[in-house]
Amino acid sequence: MWNEKKSPPADRGQFVAVIIFVLGLGTLLPWNFFMTASQYFNQRLAATPNGSSNGTSDGSTKDYNYDSWMALLSQLPLLMFTLLNSFLYQLVRERLRVAFSLIFILLFFCITAALVQVPMQPDTFFSVTMATIWFINMCSAVLQGSLFGLVGLFPPRYSTLFMSGQGLAGIFAALAMLCSILSNAGKSSAALGYFITPCVATLVTLLCYLLLPKLEFASFYLNRSHSENVETSQELSSITDKKVLNNKDLEAKGQFIGTLEENQERSSVLNVFKKIWLMAACVTCLFAVTLSVFPVITVRVQTVYKDNAAWDKVFTCICCFLVFNVMDFVGRFVPSLIQWPSKESRLFPAAVLLRLVFIPLFMMCNIPNSRLPVLFSHDCAFVAIMALFAFSNGYLASLCMAYAPQLVRCKDCETAGSLMSFFLVLGLALGASLSFLLGKLV
Repeated sequence: MWNEKKSPPADRGQFVAVIIFVLGLGTLLPWNFFMTASQYFNQRLAATPNGSSNGTSDGSTKDYNYDSWMALLSQLPLLMFTLLNSFLYQLVRERLRVAFSLIFILLFFCITAALVQVPMQPDTFFSVTMATIWFINMCSAVLQGSLFGLVGLFPPRYSTLFMSGQGLAGIFAALAMLCSILSNAGKSSAALGYFITPCVATLVTLLCYLLLPKLEFASFYLNRSHSENVETSQELSSITDKKVLNNKDLEAKGQFIGTLEENQERSSVLNVFKKIWLMAACVTCLFAVTLSVFPVITVRVQTVYKDNAAWDKVFTCICCFLVFNVMDFVGRFVPSLIQWPSKESRLFPAAVLLRLVFIPLFMMCNIPNSRLPVLFSHDCAFVAIMALFAFSNGYLASLCMAYAPQLVRCKDCETAGSLMSFFLVLGLALGASLSFLLGKLV
C-alpha cells in the first residue's frame, strides 16, 4: 500500500555515524588550520627572506593585520558560494560538488605546505596566502553547504554528530600546532609537518565520502526521497486507472491525488525559509558574536606569567585555541544527550542574545596597551570566560542545525540544511567585518 513505510536498516558498527563525524571534521579543517597558524604567518610577515625585520620607511614594523584579513577573506567566499549553493544545488549533482571541492582543498593545502620552504618577500607572501585562503574557502563553502544538505536527509542525531566533527577540527588543528611548537625540529620543518597533516586528513575525508553510499543504512536515507517519489507516482497511476463508482468516490480520489501531487513537490526556498527563519537568525547571531572576537581579540590576550618562557610560548595555543576548540566540541556533543531549550521555547533566542556579553568581557582581559580597563588580568579568568564562550557557541549552534530540518517536510530537509549553512556563514562574515572595528578599540 502507498501508506506503508519501510523500516530503516540498522547502522551496523556505527560506520555511518563515524563517517558523518569525519565529514564534519573535513569541512572545517581549512579554516582551523589557517586560524591556528596565526603565529607562523605573523612571524613570516614580520621578517624578510634573509631573516631581518620587515620595517617601513619610518622604522616601524609593517602591520599586515593578518588575523582580521584572514577571517574576512575566509568568510566572504564562504558567504558568496554558500548562497550560490543554496539556490543552484539542484543543477549539479551533490556527488560531484563534494568530491571536486575536497580535491581542490587538498591541492591548495599542498601548495601551502610547499610554500613553507620557499623564501618570499612579505608582501608577496601575504598576497599569495590571502589568495589561497580565498580559493580554499570557495571550495569549503560548496563542500559545507552540500554536506549540510546531505546530513539533513538523515535522522537528527546525525546532524549533531556532523556538528561534533566540525568541533573536533579545531582540536585537531590546535593539537597539531602545539606539537609543532614543542617539537625540537626547526621552524620550517615544524611548519611543514603542520600543513602536511590537513593534506592527509582531507584525503581521508574524501575516501570516507566515497564509501558512504555503499553502506546499507546510508543508502536507505539517501535514496528514500527518490523511492517515495517513484512509489507515489505508481500509486497515483494505479488510482487513476480505476473506475469511479459515484460522485463521492470521485471527490475522494481527487483529494487523494491532490495530496499525492503536493507531497511530490519540493517547497520553494522562500517557503522553507519562512518556516526556519528563527533558527536562521539565531545561528547568524551566534557566529557573528563568535568571530567578532575570536581570534582577532583573543590572540592579543597575554599571560601574567611573562617570566616563564615555556608557558609564555604555548599560552596562546593552549588557552586560546585549544580551550576554545575542546569546549566547543563538548558543546556540540551535549545535544546528542539532551536538547534544551526546545525549538518552541522563548529561552532559546534569549540564550543566543545573551552571548553578546562575551564581547566586552574579552576586551577587558589582559591585553597589553589596551584602551579599555583590564578587569580580568589573571590567566584563570581568561580561560573561564573562553570555556563558557566556546561551550555556548557549540551547544547552541548544534541545536540550531538540528532543529531547522525538524520544522519542514522530509523532502525539504536538504533545502533547509543548505539555507542554514548559508546563514551560519553569514554570521561568520558579519563577525569578521565587526572584528576590524573591535580590533581598533583595544
